Amino acid sequence: MSNSADSPQGPVRRTFRHPVRVLTAAVFALAGLIFVTSANTAKGTNIRTDSSLLKLSDLIQQRSEKNAGLDDSNASVREDIDALAQRDDGSTKAEDVKLKALERAAGTKKLSGRSVAVTLDDAPPNATANPGYPDPQPNDLVIHQQDLQAVVNALWQGGARGIQVMDQRLISTSAVRCVGNTLILQGRVYSPPYKITAVGDPDRLKKALDNSSSIRNYLLYVKAYGLGWKVDEHEAVTLPGYSGTVDLHYAKPVK
Repeated sequence: MSNSADSPQGPVRRTFRHPVRVLTAAVFALAGLIFVTSANTAKGTNIRTDSSLLKLSDLIQQRSEKNAGLDDSNASVREDIDALAQRDDGSTKAEDVKLKALERAAGTKKLSGRSVAVTLDDAPPNATANPGYPDPQPNDLVIHQQDLQAVVNALWQGGARGIQVMDQRLISTSAVRCVGNTLILQGRVYSPPYKITAVGDPDRLKKALDNSSSIRNYLLYVKAYGLGWKVDEHEAVTLPGYSGTVDLHYAKPVK
């Protein structure tokens, strides 16, 4: 048998080297095309720091910080208005009493009293199912809007005189909304753990939490996957008055 196939000049070696040259040339050509495309796209700018490519989460955080500043400014103006309202404006004592009652009901005044605080949190990183439960899906391990709403609704049903979520007082137009696993409340963004504080009769408030079917369902996930759940009772807590705008914003038809 001829040993030409084992020779450096044989057909096997030649057919092996030829595709390598072609492949190397193709790689360099593709690299050049990528460089040209990148240059045309950037057009002299740094495409990594272009403002148009900022992450949505960064923009949301910027808006949240701006809204927090506006809330502080609005609270300062509200204090000035309250100070002016203390002057004799010709109103009767009965009218003053009625006005203060409306302000308390609207949530624009501070509220003190005994309270119950509920804290919810995502499951720990790399959480696994406890024995007897199926493996968790990603949605099983995070707090959802429905969980926060269930707690708020139960506390109202338990006779809460006022509720605060994180550091903001709820009013009649407040909407507890979540995007992903972040809470958006009155123009500001929060991450877990989430704390909800209600002023009222602690026994009634805790009973309302126990009677909520939605909360009982959430507690199953607490037991199965380690979601956070904590209920604390406090003798004296002061909730801040709502300091944001009360103007309603709604959609309008395009003319």
